[in-house]
Amino acid sequence: MTPVELIRKKRNGGTLTKEELYSFITDFVNGKIPDYQMSAFLMAVFFNGMTVEERATFTRVMLHSGVVVDLSMIPGVKVDKHSTGGVGDKVSLILAPMVAACGVPVPMISGRGLGHTGGTLDKLESIPGFKTNLSIDEYKNVIAETGLVLIGQTKEIAPADKRMYALRDVTATVESIPLIAGSIMSKKLAEGIDALVLDVKTGNGAFMQKYEDSVALANALVSIGNSMGKKTVGFITDMNQPLGYMIGNWLEVVESVECLKGKKVSDLMEVTYVLGGAMLWLGKGASSIEEGIEKCKAVISNGKAYEKFCELVKRQGGDPSYLDDPKKYPAATYSIEVRSKTSGFVTGYSTMQIGLLAIELGAGRLKVDDVIDPKAGIIITKKIGDRVEKDELLGTVYTDRKEAVERAANQLRSLIQIGAMKQAPPLTIVSFVDEGGVKPW
Repeated sequence: MTPVELIRKKRNGGTLTKEELYSFITDFVNGKIPDYQMSAFLMAVFFNGMTVEERATFTRVMLHSGVVVDLSMIPGVKVDKHSTGGVGDKVSLILAPMVAACGVPVPMISGRGLGHTGGTLDKLESIPGFKTNLSIDEYKNVIAETGLVLIGQTKEIAPADKRMYALRDVTATVESIPLIAGSIMSKKLAEGIDALVLDVKTGNGAFMQKYEDSVALANALVSIGNSMGKKTVGFITDMNQPLGYMIGNWLEVVESVECLKGKKVSDLMEVTYVLGGAMLWLGKGASSIEEGIEKCKAVISNGKAYEKFCELVKRQGGDPSYLDDPKKYPAATYSIEVRSKTSGFVTGYSTMQIGLLAIELGAGRLKVDDVIDPKAGIIITKKIGDRVEKDELLGTVYTDRKEAVERAANQLRSLIQIGAMKQAPPLTIVSFVDEGGVKPW
């Protein structure tokens, strides 16, 4: 069938064969199918989904569109973590060095910002000199030397996904279970891991805003991972408010460093410790998730996790002096404080809109070739359930875009809901997912 016929078939709700999917994706990678036809295909999948068999084939084709890395020469059980993305989600920057400091190797291939969510690569690259575009040989060398590595997709790893990822970001086709599952698992299965821990977000700042959709995605990811011989478990975690307090690339590095140095940011560190405990458990560095959590807390307390992060930054070309003294970093040209017009309690956040607002300030991309301003972002000061007094600081916006700063400040105020009644904060970690299904955490 021609590309047009395959697109039409999927648009009309048909099921593509293994051969059709293989042909279409392979031709796309080889430049025989243009971006606009792939965009049409992605939109057809967005509306009509994929069968379980199509989903598995889609993942395998993208996985084998490039190299599958062999890390068998690295001692130990290699474990990675993946988050489906949220606002202020800087967990990987704390988690990877923390777990590596406990002795479990962490090979991590991450992505850039997608939709309203920030990307780990963009955050790392806000550190002066930090290189994420390592070759596969360099990738192997760094993890052999330091016990962890954080890079972006090389041209050899899941090239089909790399090109689709950029198109999904700018064609409003992100929130699709088969596309998300195929994208995540093709990268993760290619990076040489033995096990994987998933963080599937749910709530108004997640791609899967409904809990039942988050469950469906988590089950799909866990199923694919285990079916391909990689021990995979997941957690469904809350994204009804930003995670932590800082949003934006360099700002999130700053907050991550503060947490590595022992600052207690309760929601952020609860997620980080639980995911880290699960990684140690799967990596045979702990006999249970609970024991793993305690080991993770110990390397934060004794400074070994921060030392490991500095070691990684230096090894990948970054300047760790900016971590020791963040005030060295250039400041945004404009900043404006947002204060409450009333007293009461924070009852909610329009979290996705806050992520989109950060993009308008320069912290993300509206087009594939947009350049990110690492200084741009938002700092909030309150969590759901916190008391707020009239004229008290709710947040601060940072940008180099003069035309955006005033409007952004007014918009941020409208995205923070304040009411008269105190509301209990949402559960940070909602559920645990393994081969047996979903269980309350």
